[in-house]
Amino acid sequence: MDEKNFKLDIVAPDRILYKGRVQSFSAPGELGAFQVLYNHAPLISSLVPGEIKFTDEQGDTAYYAVSGGFVEVRDNRVLALVDAAEKAEDIDVERAKKSRERALERIKSRKTDIDFERAGKSLERANNRLRVAQRLRENAVIS
Repeated sequence: MDEKNFKLDIVAPDRILYKGRVQSFSAPGELGAFQVLYNHAPLISSLVPGEIKFTDEQGDTAYYAVSGGFVEVRDNRVLALVDAAEKAEDIDVERAKKSRERALERIKSRKTDIDFERAGKSLERANNRLRVAQRLRENAVIS
């Protein structure tokens, strides 16, 4: 086991998404994206919709689309408690596109009974899922 690796747990309300040792971890913090490496200073941050990325002990990189949550960094351990997350390769791109279109239609309709904040958040989640899925395809082409 390499001394420069640290423990990562990514936990959603319904399941453990990842548990293992990693070389690096990146997340979309409320005040901006951040990266954690071995011996990082203690940190607690809220998460916004975006991409979690980590590189495991073997050097393989994984991408997750997250909708929000919290991260704690302490003693070479990262605990990410996420509201919802999907691994890039598990994202249903067609479903995400349809979700984006529905949200755009709601926003464009200008009807008074539409919850625009909710539609905006739905659009943000759909766009995030599409970005993360695209990232995986881009990296597959490069490799």
